[in-house]
Amino acid sequence: MRPRLPFIAVFAFIALAWLAIAQNASPSGDKWQAPADAAAQPNPDAKNADAPANGRKLYMRTCVGCHEEDGSGKDTGAANLRSAEVQAQSDGALFWKITHGNSAAGMPSFASLPETDRWDVVTFLRTFKDSAGNGSEGSGKSKEQPAPKPEAKPQQ
Repeated sequence: MRPRLPFIAVFAFIALAWLAIAQNASPSGDKWQAPADAAAQPNPDAKNADAPANGRKLYMRTCVGCHEEDGSGKDTGAANLRSAEVQAQSDGALFWKITHGNSAAGMPSFASLPETDRWDVVTFLRTFKDSAGNGSEGSGKSKEQPAPKPEAKPQQ
């Protein structure tokens, strides 16, 4: 009887390769989307006055290398975190993306960061402004309108 080891090794290799390909396949096409239940998760730090500053420190330490200090990602090819597409996503969706990463796009997982730190980064991301200087969309804040000028009193 011949040894079956080569046949088993080839079968195992093909099975593992298939699993690796299937794991990276995106069920929604080219869009990288958070599951609906994750996207619906509210940000527990949204009203924490310290969260944006804490998130900025973490962003500068872990994210700036790819996304640039201003969040544009312009010189690295990373996602533009100031874009309307990113800013329109819910806090829960951003949290999920930070947590899980997207290895196919070069985004690492930051699941090793404490949950509070990841929420702080999400809160900080909401401070980015688009190229026109408008407040971020999707953050629960409307674009800031200039304050009305006081009416000038006619001189007598």
